[in-house]
Amino acid sequence: MTDPSQPAQPQPAAPLTEAEDKQWASFAHLGGILGFLPALIIWLIFKDRGPKTNVEAKEALNFQITVTIGYIACIILGTVLSIVLIGFLFYLIQFAIWVAAIILSIIAFTKVNAGGSYRYPFALRLIK
Repeated sequence: MTDPSQPAQPQPAAPLTEAEDKQWASFAHLGGILGFLPALIIWLIFKDRGPKTNVEAKEALNFQITVTIGYIACIILGTVLSIVLIGFLFYLIQFAIWVAAIILSIIAFTKVNAGGSYRYPFALRLIK
């Protein structure tokens, strides 16, 4: 019997099945289309429940943080250099970063969904 005066202890979440682990790992990459928040949320929720999700969500999160840093740098440089009329180039670079991020997120999603692993060609490894 349980003592009613004792608060209930939270139960640890059940580990993900292999199919669920692969699914959430691939969704972490696909979420990159929306920014870094989907990868961050998936990593925080499922990192202890599935090894593949932990690795792939960290990879996706690192890439999305790198892309966000690139966006911010382009906005700042584009704004500052717009006085000299070359600032528009940084806005074009920002668009290229956005297109590359979408394409690489979709490629990563398909490779992880097929059961493999994906490592982005350029990403700061901030989360280990």
